[in-house]
Amino acid sequence: MTIRSLTSVEVHPEPFTTDSGRTSTVWQLLQSRGMVTVEGLDTRARVLAFARQVMMLVPHRDSDLDGLTTISDRGAASRHPGLAGLGTGELHAHTERSSLPCPPRLMLLVCQQPALSGGDVLLTDGLALHTWLLKRAPKALEAMTLPGTAFYGDGGGHPSQVFTRYRGDRVSVRLRQDALASFSPLLVPYLPHLRSAIESLQQRITLRAGQGYLIDNSRWLHARTEFHGDRVCLRALGNPLAPMLPGFPVPVDGAVPEGTGVGSATP
Repeated sequence: MTIRSLTSVEVHPEPFTTDSGRTSTVWQLLQSRGMVTVEGLDTRARVLAFARQVMMLVPHRDSDLDGLTTISDRGAASRHPGLAGLGTGELHAHTERSSLPCPPRLMLLVCQQPALSGGDVLLTDGLALHTWLLKRAPKALEAMTLPGTAFYGDGGGHPSQVFTRYRGDRVSVRLRQDALASFSPLLVPYLPHLRSAIESLQQRITLRAGQGYLIDNSRWLHARTEFHGDRVCLRALGNPLAPMLPGFPVPVDGAVPEGTGVGSATP
């Protein structure tokens, strides 16, 4: 297996030779970029083994007995609210399990069988998104930090906001854009700014069999293009086995720190 770090649209290899070296590289990339891409995970056993090295798996309604969720087209079931990921249609940028009070911090998605066409992954770095809004739409950004201006889920969902601020100039992002998302009238006028920013910043990855990505679910939004054919992916959700500070660092002046790999993606 090879560990990779996503810097922009390009993917740059960072091979390893030992398990300790691999784990160290994973944590370095998660802390600095919130993202690691991997390849060579071409069996369920290998996906599960890698997931268990970095996270304590969190069960999901649709997960299998081993804790992994098989993401494939389930036909009519995907038409129910919140199940669009189990269909073939487009998925808008979102945070995994956004309706929980504390969504799992990590998400791993690995392709086992690519689609005949489409099914590309679209990723948006929350740091780049925050920077884009701070520079181009600061009033919109301020509205997106107001507590309780977003509600994610059904009647048992969770009131939240798009961006949550923490001490030490750290921020997290939480979003969903399907039928289970509702927004305060205070925030609705600014949603076009958010969607424009996401569209400008999305980075596309075409996954082949055995390739995937591990993201900090409090930093990266992920989406998917429509596809045709029998696309099969495995997903793991969980919390990190090593300490991670809340959210991601945001400079006071809005500048993107060196090493984040988002500079060239920001218009």
